[in-house]
Formats: sequence, structure tokens, C-alpha cells
Amino acid sequence: MKDVLVFGAGLVAGPLVRYLLDNGVKVTVASRTLSKAGKLVEGRKNGIAREFNIEKHDPVPLVKEADLVVSLLPYVYHTKIAEMCINFKKNMVTTSYVSKKMEMLDGKARKAGIIILNEVGLDPGIDHMSAMEIINGVRAEGGRVRGFHSYCGGLPAPDANTNPWGYKFSWSPEGVVLAAKNNARYLKDGKEIRVPNTELFKHYWMVEIEDIGKFEAYPNRDSIPYIEKYGITGIKDMYRGTLRNLGWCDAWYCIGKLGYLGDGKGSFEGKTYGEVMASLIGHKGTSSLKEALARFLNIDEDSGVIERFEWLGLLSDEKIPESGMSILDILTGKLKEKLQYEEGERDMIILHHEFDVEYKSRAEKIESTLVDYGIPHGFSSMSRTVGLPAAVSSKLILDGKIDMKGVHIPTVEGIYKPVLEELGKEGIRFKEKHFDF
Repeated sequence: MKDVLVFGAGLVAGPLVRYLLDNGVKVTVASRTLSKAGKLVEGRKNGIAREFNIEKHDPVPLVKEADLVVSLLPYVYHTKIAEMCINFKKNMVTTSYVSKKMEMLDGKARKAGIIILNEVGLDPGIDHMSAMEIINGVRAEGGRVRGFHSYCGGLPAPDANTNPWGYKFSWSPEGVVLAAKNNARYLKDGKEIRVPNTELFKHYWMVEIEDIGKFEAYPNRDSIPYIEKYGITGIKDMYRGTLRNLGWCDAWYCIGKLGYLGDGKGSFEGKTYGEVMASLIGHKGTSSLKEALARFLNIDEDSGVIERFEWLGLLSDEKIPESGMSILDILTGKLKEKLQYEEGERDMIILHHEFDVEYKSRAEKIESTLVDYGIPHGFSSMSRTVGLPAAVSSKLILDGKIDMKGVHIPTVEGIYKPVLEELGKEGIRFKEKHFDF
């Protein structure tokens, strides 16, 4: 029986561990919270839980015993794990973006005869694989892709969309907040567009998804490198974006304008959330905090932005629970508290691609859309669409059906084709439409 070591037992680990256990793989889950690891393998003879903290414990004994290692730890730890996998000739899988440090391990991984497969989650992951399937299909018919727009969002299902923010956390709250600090870059009409993080949420437009509704889309990191990675040089438009419900971008632009995305620690002990807001806008007058905030942001008092801040509690008399926090911690804490799924509520994943394609005698637009829902009282859609691609990839590597070496992402047919086929069996499928220009 093959042995997979999984570092981390967080939000997306459940479907990954379940898939591997169900497919006859021995799985060791190593987590700093032993009870979380134990819950994932409970009642399974081929499952083992281990208490492990990457900052305190030596991973070597665990890595040595595995045939393959999956790292679901924060990305900053991936290269440390990868170097050990190279030393002991163990294949490795992550769902995270490839860092520069990880890229530099390509030669060592090839020499060790292992694959380090990254970006096999949802975004990144399924987005790459589904895009490349269509891009290579277009090439096979003698066409070329001239424009590519890809949008992805993890949102509450319509029946669970019950707060003014139109959002609930199906993955790391810290990850969501930190993503708001990213710069972005994309290609439009052949010109490179750079978006500083201060303007990220001013730089949005509307996208309509058939049978679902309208959403705001804003740029997701740097789209330009994927022109080369997808092999679509000469393209005029290249854009990867994030989908959110209406009103999200204006609210987050104001969050940035107010200074809530700062990292500096402050002395907030004994202060209320409203007092912190007042200090951010320099409010000391006789007008209400709400009125002063609207004036500072140059918006109406009854605007959706003010409503969202009020609902979140950022104008309240509630005292901040901890000292030594950063302003970012204060924001994240409130978001964590308020934007939670209730028992039995479903999340929803939307992944939508639009391709502008040219052939010798015609042009067409191709749309490919995945809409997936979480299972009430079961796995969320986010955990399934991130965890299952990594699980499927791991099993294919163990079975020798993915046999490449080095550091990779799933943009080659030998990876994406079998992974997408297996995901289809798990109910994760795209609907494709073609329109003549």
C-alpha cells in the first residue's frame, strides 16, 4: 500500500484525505492540532494522525516514510518541505502558486527523479487545466487564441447569501484579506495594464454568468506570465480575475483608503471599534461618526459601503478584545466573526473562461463555465475543488500515470487530461458554449 504524507489539516484537507483513503492509499495527516488530523482519518484503518508543528518539529522522519508528500501548509514552508523531498527522492504536490525559490529547485528535482507538482487546486489549478484543454483543442483545429479572460470566485450559494457583504469564508480569512494587498497586471488590446494595490478595487467591471447573475470582477495578481505558460504568444487580451457579489469592490476600496490594510501594531487596548474608526478618519467634532465617515469617504450616509461597515461593527461601541494587534488584525477579526457559514449552508464556486478564437476562415467565442455547490452538512465546494485536484494528481503520480520530473504546474496534457477526466467522475465538470463572431 502506497503511503501519502499530508502536512496540514485545514479547510481543504478533508476531500483530499477522503479520496486517497477511499482509493486504497495509506494516509498520514500531520497537523499542529492533533484532533483535526484525527477527525480526518477517524475510523479508517489506512489513516494515521500525527501531531506536527513545522516550526518546532523535524519533518525528516515523516518524509522518509512516505511515497509522496502533499503540503497544505502556508506557501512559505513549501520550499523547506520540497528540499527534503529532493533529498529523500519523494514526489511532492501543493495547491499553491510556484514561488521563485520553488522554481529554482527544478534542476535538483529532475536530478533526484521526482516531480514537484504545484498549482493543482482550484485557482490556481482547475483554471489552468480547463484553459489548456480548450487552448490545445483550438490549436488542433488550426486556430489560435487571440483573447482570454478567466474569472473565479468562491461565494455563498444564493440561498446562503444572507449578509450585506455577499460573502462568507470558505477558505483562510487571512488569505482573503492579504489578497487585497496584491498588485495586478494584465494585457488589454495588446497593452500591459499595471494596477497598484491601492487601485485594485477601483479597477473592476461587471461579468454576467448565465443562470446565476451579475458579479464584480477585479484583477487577480499577475496575468502576464501565463501567456508564455499557456503558449499563447501574440494574444491581445490576457486577464485573470476574481469574482465577487455586487458592492464588494467599493467597500474594499474604502477599507484600503481608511488604512485598515496596514501591518503596523497599535495601542488599541481598551478602545472600541468606533474609536479606532474615529482615529483613522481624524474625527473629533460634534457630528456623528457615521456622518464623519461618509464625509471622509465622500459618499452618502445611506450608501451600501456605510451599511456594510455598520453591520460589521466597525462603528460600534464594542471593545476590541486583544491588545498588541495591528489594524489589519482588527479588520480580520471582525470579518472572521461575522462572515461565517451557518450549519447546513452551501458555498458556491464559479470558474468562467472566455476565449476569442481565430481560424483561417472564421472567428468564434468559446465560453467554458464551472458552477459547483457545497454539500449541506458535508464538504464545501471550495474544499472539494481545491482538495480533489491535489488528491487525484497524487494518486496518478503514485500509479505512474503522471511520470514527469522536475517542478511543474498542470499545463501539459499528460497532467491535465487524466486529472480532468477523474474530476468529471467526481461531479466537477464544465459546460462549454461556442458562438460565431
